[in-house]
Amino acid sequence: MTPELTVLAVSDGSATTVEQLAQSALVQFEGAHVKVVRRGAVRTAEEVRAVVQEAGDHGIILHTLVSDELRRLMVSESRLRGVDSLDAMGPMLDRFAMHLNLTPKQRPGLFKQRAEAKSREIEAVEFAFRHDDGQNAHELDKAEIVLVGVSRTMKTPTMLYLGYRGWFAANVPIVAEVAPLPPLLSVPSDRVFCLSMNPGRLRERRLTRAVSEGIPAETYASPEQIAKELRHCRQLCLEQGWRVIEVTGKSVEEVSREIISLLPAK
Repeated sequence: MTPELTVLAVSDGSATTVEQLAQSALVQFEGAHVKVVRRGAVRTAEEVRAVVQEAGDHGIILHTLVSDELRRLMVSESRLRGVDSLDAMGPMLDRFAMHLNLTPKQRPGLFKQRAEAKSREIEAVEFAFRHDDGQNAHELDKAEIVLVGVSRTMKTPTMLYLGYRGWFAANVPIVAEVAPLPPLLSVPSDRVFCLSMNPGRLRERRLTRAVSEGIPAETYASPEQIAKELRHCRQLCLEQGWRVIEVTGKSVEEVSREIISLLPAK
């Protein structure tokens, strides 16, 4: 009977990838008695030595350590104790570094961090599209940022910009003749930002929209209507304690940076 072999799948991250790598190779050896043991979050010299000691006389080590220092230590400790260890990360990093003419960051868990960040960005963008212009207001409590303001004050583009950068953002229009949505009034005031614009610039934007969409300009874009809506919006902000962000002449990037700088620390 073939003796049982222990493979220590070692990584400074979760060790899931290196474990899968070991299992993928082992399926080629039918009838082999092998136990794969995952050892993740190995990030110090003491932890490397402990893994080598654990391997002992009946185990081998397959590792994907990104730290050059820890990889060298793994080699020296394995030689010292007569343990067979295989570096599955170092040669690949070296080859990429040569072809890309770049130095690897050697930051443990970076792949997982990037994967999680990308997943969050996708969720945030989907959230933004579902919560544009007051849609699905019953979910506003899940938003990290809620933008309010009268029509044509850059709410939607600013919301989408924030979404593409991983922020869960929504926007709700403020209409003078319509009471605010109850879920909006329940959102903590430090998460709600009112986008405001100079009346003259706002009228220009509304006139452009009126022409392109066939909206009656005499009501939608009249100076009187705009002044009325802005007054109503400012009064609501005072009552609710919402902060006002002046957006006239600013890009969505500038507006977004200002909003993010005002968010409460997590």
